Amino acid sequence: MKQLTRRAQAGIEELSPGVRSLQIRYDSQRISQNQLLTLLLGIEKQLGDVTRLKIPSRIVHLPLAFEDSATLGGGGALSANGAGRRSVAAQQRGLYQRTKRLQSRDEVKQILFDASYLVLGLGDVYLGAPCAVPLDPRHRLLSSKYNPARTWTAEGTVGIGGMYMCIYGMDSPGGYQLVGRTLPIWNKFLKNEQFGDEPWLLKFFDQVRFYPVSEEELTTFRTAFREGRAQVEIEEVEFDFADYSRFLADNADDITAFRSRQQEAFLSEVAHWKEQESTAVESALMAAELPEEEQAGQLISADLNGNIWKILVEPGQSVKQGEPLIVVEAMKMELLVSAPCDGKVVRIQCQQGRPVGPGDALLWLEAV
Repeated sequence: MKQLTRRAQAGIEELSPGVRSLQIRYDSQRISQNQLLTLLLGIEKQLGDVTRLKIPSRIVHLPLAFEDSATLGGGGALSANGAGRRSVAAQQRGLYQRTKRLQSRDEVKQILFDASYLVLGLGDVYLGAPCAVPLDPRHRLLSSKYNPARTWTAEGTVGIGGMYMCIYGMDSPGGYQLVGRTLPIWNKFLKNEQFGDEPWLLKFFDQVRFYPVSEEELTTFRTAFREGRAQVEIEEVEFDFADYSRFLADNADDITAFRSRQQEAFLSEVAHWKEQESTAVESALMAAELPEEEQAGQLISADLNGNIWKILVEPGQSVKQGEPLIVVEAMKMELLVSAPCDGKVVRIQCQQGRPVGPGDALLWLEAV
């Protein structure tokens, strides 16, 4: 990336690193694909021994309000789609604890603040959002993504997906497990000098380290930072790949033991998911075998593949034509299923949080 930037090659317009890939936006009228590939292969040959690379890096210290109201609100609608009685925070902490064999909420929290997240992807999703992995493998909280995905996540929210950390650059859909909220990482008006000439705060190979603050402190800090009245601590350092390799070698036994425990715990979690899925399928099949008399009224069925996000009505409820009945989540979008006529809900066939396909029965509506 730095070689390409230094060369200022005509036709190359934008670079977006994505962990093990590099997305290049270029003008094919100024540089052909063959010319670009020849350039990239030439640079790769000049890299030499990558095990001895020393790369300019920055340690960016960011405040984090752990499990703030925006975090819990972002997943609030999902609490009914998951374990029901438990809160979203409890579900997420439970997932981390089960897949890493942690004993308490405080252990999850401590790992978040002990970790140093190396930015390996930047903006390959949108708006300078980082894809960062903890340098110490023992700090990698392995988690799944939400299914169904959220249709809304607050800007500045910090999430964990797989082993990667991401900061949401804008209000948007999302699927990462949410842990807290931090500062805006995208500033389109460039009011804060720490953004330089670009609207994104973070850079490739930055190391993000979080420190704890209260939600009230973060709210004040966010406003001041966005307006350029506050700054964060940034240390200019060097990432030495040889030093990092020695660190991994020195701690190899402990890291191997950790990975073994984590894999064992994750396989146990996968078995738990399969058991839940099997139970859900059995329940759906039993519900589908309805007596003819219970299927009176007009059938309202699904038009496409998705997940039942919200059920807005109850059996016996009267509705007007056009009134929303069910919200289906598909590709992180909310799609309304509305009443085709005035009527009364006879029976609800679907279950919140469960997948549906085209033609699947959602409910029966008796015209009035």
